[in-house]
Amino acid sequence: MSPVPEPRYSLVIPAYNEENRIAGLFASIRQFDGEIIVVCDGDDRTADVVETLAKNIPDLSIRCLRFPVRLGKGGGVRAGLAAARAPLVGYVDADGSTEIDEMCRLFSHLSSYDVVIGSRWVPGSTPAIRQDWRRRLESRGFNLIIRLLFGLSFHDTQCGAKVFKKAAVDAVLPHLIAQGFEFDVELLWRLSRAGYQIEEVPVEWQNKGDSRVRRGDMLRMLAGLLRVRFRPDKP
Repeated sequence: MSPVPEPRYSLVIPAYNEENRIAGLFASIRQFDGEIIVVCDGDDRTADVVETLAKNIPDLSIRCLRFPVRLGKGGGVRAGLAAARAPLVGYVDADGSTEIDEMCRLFSHLSSYDVVIGSRWVPGSTPAIRQDWRRRLESRGFNLIIRLLFGLSFHDTQCGAKVFKKAAVDAVLPHLIAQGFEFDVELLWRLSRAGYQIEEVPVEWQNKGDSRVRRGDMLRMLAGLLRVRFRPDKP
């Protein structure tokens, strides 16, 4: 049997209890030059839906990773990135706020950078549906905390659209401890400290609503960030 060719891209989609949205996401993907890794760690039928989609859409390479316990957003992305086979990897939210064409555009920037992150807040971004004022205020306040704690100058660490050279991810993945939504910050912080070049670019983004981030999650994110920042460090 001939070896399976290495995909050009690996795109990770963390999918906690997404059985009602995941089919719609794949319906919007006409083609993708790589593998799509869906990480299913919930207690609904998301994994079953994904495996059915994989059989019914032969033009797409879809892998489903099942986990019997909740991994958290960070744990799910880490599991997907660890399983990725392509030299260029990324992850995107399951809600479809960032379309596949935008992700492919981000991948194209990796010819000049090690890491490229999408942003809803830099000039040139085009949010199709704006968040309400409370969400925008929370986002700006969170960004200020990130700047003070980690010295990161990015405008939008939480946009669910990021791509990387796999070698850069592999270099820092063993050192990550964040399991929740604070994962994005820790990943960017460790990549920055390791000297990798990170570029923030505007994206076309649609607010699909039904955010998985609740008020209690914000407090857990802050606690997680403090744990990451002040934990006795292993470089």
